[in-house]
Amino acid sequence: MPLRIVYMGTPEFAVAPLRALLDGGYRVAGVVTAPDRPAGRGRRLQAPPVKTFALDRRLPLAQPERLRDDDFLQRLRAWRADLFVVVAFRMLPEAVFSLPPCGTFNLHASLLPHYRGAAPINRAIMNGEKETGVTTFFIDRNMDTGRLIFSEATAIADDENAGQLHDRLMTMGAQLVLRTVDAIANRTVQPLPQPDLPEADRKTAPKITGETRRIDWHNPVETIYNRIRGLAPSPAATAELQHRETGAATPLKILAASREQAAHNLAPGTLCTDGQRSLKVACGDGWIAIARLQPAGKQAMDVREWLAGFRRPEQYRMK
Repeated sequence: MPLRIVYMGTPEFAVAPLRALLDGGYRVAGVVTAPDRPAGRGRRLQAPPVKTFALDRRLPLAQPERLRDDDFLQRLRAWRADLFVVVAFRMLPEAVFSLPPCGTFNLHASLLPHYRGAAPINRAIMNGEKETGVTTFFIDRNMDTGRLIFSEATAIADDENAGQLHDRLMTMGAQLVLRTVDAIANRTVQPLPQPDLPEADRKTAPKITGETRRIDWHNPVETIYNRIRGLAPSPAATAELQHRETGAATPLKILAASREQAAHNLAPGTLCTDGQRSLKVACGDGWIAIARLQPAGKQAMDVREWLAGFRRPEQYRMK
């Protein structure tokens, strides 16, 4: 008998593996995703991408608020799954992940045990990593610590941003999920414990916060450049354009930039622009040349478009 699978996931990253399982001939007995949430300026309820895909494929769907609710657990049991597959979902209680006889495995967008946590793609780029990958592992009681099944590595390009890497890892991850389910179905899987790294050697991926997103122009060029691309295109690195005399500040999202290491005697945050094509910001050991940005309340735009409406740049600095 073929495996009966319950699939759990929420964002776009989780759609491709679900599609791969269906296209691979596996039976998905049910899909679990997050409840609809208000989004956008109108705060209208928006369905998660996995829900939209599941409804299109006419798959049974559950959107529990609480994973320990009896009604939800009864529904999971009624689906009679052999295996749970989890991609970009919530941390599962043992009452959930222990249900299927073949176990519950997760796809994580890093090479475990490094970058456990909520933001592995962002953090890898922000930290200047040259390599990352995807990993499947059996879920246990702790976050991202279970026995490893498979992993696949890929290089990170020097100019790659988080959105671009996300899309590549999504494709890689879909194939790794399919490979993992094949191995479980064929009973050839041989999971291994994760290496127990010293605390000083652990690279983690905590959730992105507002403070994480803020650019400190005193930092080295490479640090700022990696932060910008590691948060692009969303949620985006942030800065403020501050008037030197009044102190009035306009929030900005910095969406794309290049870097230039060069000695200068200017204070970090000083602007250098030709008023038409180029906008550079002084930082610790060089310059960040902004290519694309988004002022608060406006659409994203190229720097040339923004400079067309920017007057008297000598009165401003980046904060």
